[in-house]
Amino acid sequence: MEPVTLTTDRLVLRAVGPHDTQAVYDAAQDPEIQRWTTVPSPYLPEHASGFTEELAPEGWAQGSMFTFGVFLSGGELAGMLSLTMRSLGVAEVGFWAAKEHRGRGYVTEATLTACRWIFTEVAVDRVEWRAEVGNRASRAVAERAGFTLEGTLRSALNNKGVRRDCWVGSLLPSDLGLPSTAPYLPAPS
Repeated sequence: MEPVTLTTDRLVLRAVGPHDTQAVYDAAQDPEIQRWTTVPSPYLPEHASGFTEELAPEGWAQGSMFTFGVFLSGGELAGMLSLTMRSLGVAEVGFWAAKEHRGRGYVTEATLTACRWIFTEVAVDRVEWRAEVGNRASRAVAERAGFTLEGTLRSALNNKGVRRDCWVGSLLPSDLGLPSTAPYLPAPS
């Protein structure tokens, strides 16, 4: 798939490339990003170049991972968001915000925009969100974006060689007023 660019009133979500390597490297020096995400720690220049020059472009080319840099209208990197295909019709969202841009709703806005896109353009019927138990900032983004928290999975994340429990939630097209590609029959309550 060719990379796409999505826009909101405040943001531009676009594929990252070699010209973004330094901005990604600088942002990923934040200890909070290294603690709560699976980026390597310490985060070295070669990690940033591998991400912007290989991993992100290959994900788009293979249709396996759609990575968007979250940029302000002036071009400054505010965060990163990826939608990774996990199974037929199911993607998982992952994101981080640059330290200086936290608390402004940019990642929530980007998450909603990217989810609308994947529901309507990639025939996904479920987006899952997972975060290590204790990552309250990630959970707040998921809740503001409308994800339904579904519980805690034991030993479901591997972060830097350590198995950790995680929260899991989901967003469905119907949560955003969009149709699904397949009928959905919820369990009786």
